Amino acid sequence: MKQTLKVFHLFAILLPMLLFLFSGSVSAKSSDIAFSETASEMMITALKPESDKRFLKQLYTQLFYIPIWIRKDEPARVSHDLFNIIKSDKSLERTTNLYRNAISLEEEMHELYSSPHSIVQKVNWEFKMSQLYEEYANYVIYGSINWGALQARLSNLRISAITAGWITYKPAASPLSVAEKAVVLGSLKKAFNEAEPTKYHYKELRRALDRYIDIKENGGWPTIRFKGTLKPGGRDPSVPDIRAHLLMTGDYIPCADSDESTRYDRCLKEAVIRYQKRNGLIANGVIGKNTLKALNRTVDDRIMTIKINLDRIKWLHERPDSRHIIINIPDYRLYYEVNGKLKMTMKVIVGRRKNPTPIFSNRVKSVVLNPYWNVPRSIIQKEMIPKLLRNPHAMAARGIDIYTGWGSDARKVSGGSVNWAQYRYSKTVPFRFAQRPGNKNALGRIKFLFPNQFHVYMHDTPTKHLFKRHKRSYSHGCIRLQKPKEMMKTIASFNPSIELDKAEKILKSKKNTYFSLENTIPIDVVYLTAWVGYDGKLQFRDDVYNYDELMIASVRKW
Repeated sequence: MKQTLKVFHLFAILLPMLLFLFSGSVSAKSSDIAFSETASEMMITALKPESDKRFLKQLYTQLFYIPIWIRKDEPARVSHDLFNIIKSDKSLERTTNLYRNAISLEEEMHELYSSPHSIVQKVNWEFKMSQLYEEYANYVIYGSINWGALQARLSNLRISAITAGWITYKPAASPLSVAEKAVVLGSLKKAFNEAEPTKYHYKELRRALDRYIDIKENGGWPTIRFKGTLKPGGRDPSVPDIRAHLLMTGDYIPCADSDESTRYDRCLKEAVIRYQKRNGLIANGVIGKNTLKALNRTVDDRIMTIKINLDRIKWLHERPDSRHIIINIPDYRLYYEVNGKLKMTMKVIVGRRKNPTPIFSNRVKSVVLNPYWNVPRSIIQKEMIPKLLRNPHAMAARGIDIYTGWGSDARKVSGGSVNWAQYRYSKTVPFRFAQRPGNKNALGRIKFLFPNQFHVYMHDTPTKHLFKRHKRSYSHGCIRLQKPKEMMKTIASFNPSIELDKAEKILKSKKNTYFSLENTIPIDVVYLTAWVGYDGKLQFRDDVYNYDELMIASVRKW
C-alpha cells in the first residue's frame, strides 16, 4: 500500500511536468519518450561531477533530468516561448549580449532541426538554453543594479561626511522557483508575470517604460529653446515643440478652441500644469527654468530613470499586510494605503543631503506623546558644542538638560561646568543632551517609533512653516510629519489602546507618555524618482540625494 502511494505521489509530481514539457500533449510519441530517456542519461552523466550549487544541476535535479527544451524531431514548445518572451521584452536592449545570445540560439535551433544532428548536439543546445533561461530570469527577477557596487559608492560618501543607508530585501522568486511555477501553470510567460512585484504599481510603471521606448523608437521629442520665461497668452517659436512634447507624454489634450499656432493658449496651459504636477514642479502654467529643464530631459534619460526605479522596486519589501505606510523621499510625502488603496497622504520633511534619510523597512510599534529629544552625538559635536563654546547657557535657553551619562544615576550639570573643547572632535561624548517636552521640543508633541539601526523615526515639529516649501529636505535624517495628529488618529483606529480623548488631554500637558501598539503597521522608507501614482499617472521627481547617478554607474551590462 505504501509503495502504491509513493508511486502515485511521484506520478502526481511528474504528470504536470510531462504535460508542460511535452507541449501540453496528454500522450507523447514513444519515439520522443525514448529520445528523452537517452537524453536524460546523457545529462545525468554530464552533470554528475558538477557542484550541487550550480544552477544547471539544481534545475535538472528538480525536473528529474527530463529535457526541457529539446525533442527528437522538433524543439519543445517552451523553447519558442522563451525566445518570444525575450524578443518581446522592450526593456532588454537589442545590443546586449543576453539578447544577441537569444537570437543566436534561436538560429542554432532552426539549424539543429532543419537537418540531421546528433543527440549529443541537441543535449549541448539544451544546456545552452537553460543557461540563457537562467540569465534572463536573473534579469527579470533581480534587475540590472549591482547592489554591491552601489553600497561601495554609498560608503565612499563618508569622505564627504555623508552617512547614507540603503537596505535591500532580496526578491522571493528565483530562476528555480519560476521554472517550477511554469510547470504548475503550464506557461513560462505566466510564471515570469507572477514573479514581478505586486506593490508600488510596478506593472503600471513597466507599461510606462514600454510607452517611452516607443517614443524613442519614433524619434523622441524635440529640444525646446527659448530665453527667459514663457507665460500663458504669449507667443514663441518654441510653442509647437512644447505642444508636440506634451502630446507624446499624454499631458496635452487638444481643445476645440486651440489654434495650434505659436500662441501659448488655454489648452496648452492646462497641459503644462498637468506636466508640472507629474514632475513635482510648481504647477502654475508658467514655463521657467525648472520646467524647461524637465522638458529638455531626453527620452533616453527618462527611460533610464524608469528602469532603475523598476529595479529598486524589485528589492523593496513585499508586504502581505493590508495596511501600509510609505514615505517616498524624493516626493517629500507620506502615503497610507489599505489593500492598495490610498486612504491618507501628507507632506513630510526629510533629511538634507548631508544627513540623508535612510532607505529601509520596519514596523511602527509605539506612539510617544510629549517626547524627550535625546540629541544624537553627531549633532552634539557639530552643532551643540560650538554653541556652548560661544554661550554656556545656550542649551538651557532651548530647554535642553545635560547629564553626565545615560544611566539612572546620571547627574544633571550646567553648560558652563564642562570644558567642551575637548569633546569637539573626540570619538566619544560622555554626556547626554535631552530636550524636555514642550512646544520648543525639536520632535514636537508626537513621535512614532519603529526601532531601527539608523535611529530615525517619524515625529511632529515646531518648524511647521517649512511645509510651505516646495522642496523639503531640512532634517538630520528623521521624518517630520505635516499632520502628526491625523497619523495618530489613523493608528488609533485599529489600536484600541490609544484612547484619543485621553491622548488629547495628555498633549495639553507635558507628561511623557508611551503607547505600545498591539497592531503594528509596516512602514517603508523608499527612494523613487519615477513611479505611477494612485491616479494611474506617471510621476517623476528630482534626484534629491544624487542616488540616481550612483545607481546608473552601478548598472550591470547584460
